[in-house]
Amino acid sequence: MDMNSIVIENPETGCLLVSQPYLGDPNFEQSVILITEHSEGGTVGFVLNHKVEISLNDIVLNFPDFDAPVFNGGPVRQDNLYFVHSKGELLPGSQKISDTLWWGGDVEPLKELLDTGLIQSHEIRFFLGYSGWSDGQLFDELHDKSWIVVNGSFFNLLEEKPEHLWKNILLKAGGEYPLWAASPADPNMN
Repeated sequence: MDMNSIVIENPETGCLLVSQPYLGDPNFEQSVILITEHSEGGTVGFVLNHKVEISLNDIVLNFPDFDAPVFNGGPVRQDNLYFVHSKGELLPGSQKISDTLWWGGDVEPLKELLDTGLIQSHEIRFFLGYSGWSDGQLFDELHDKSWIVVNGSFFNLLEEKPEHLWKNILLKAGGEYPLWAASPADPNMN
């Protein structure tokens, strides 16, 4: 494999899962998932590019007025709000994903950081629910070619435009993947 390739063989914390065009699961249609935790016990991640039409302040009571989109992180625990951010050094309880990304953290300090402007909307993403795989489940899906695994460090994930993320990653991946990017969301439109 070309060492400069953004496509990697095995998932790891901080990488991206990019769905193949016709995965057959509407939860993951043309999805890009940031893996926030990957271990022998399973995998957790958040869909980066599926916005929901609800405001953050409609979800959380007593939250600072903060204009940021909310994303459908995946089909698991959609009654919970999660977040990924670039301010791990300022937010106690955050779990490191990569050199530039963390997930979670203590909510009261988060409210203060948002209220004082120490976190801007391009430095945090909010998600309803998450995506999860039990031990071995993701490897079965990779074997079935449902996903490609991409090195997440090639992208500034919190600043990328979500509506173009899936296509842009596939174009950058090269090889056969730009053909995937040209696929319509509805295969009947092909």
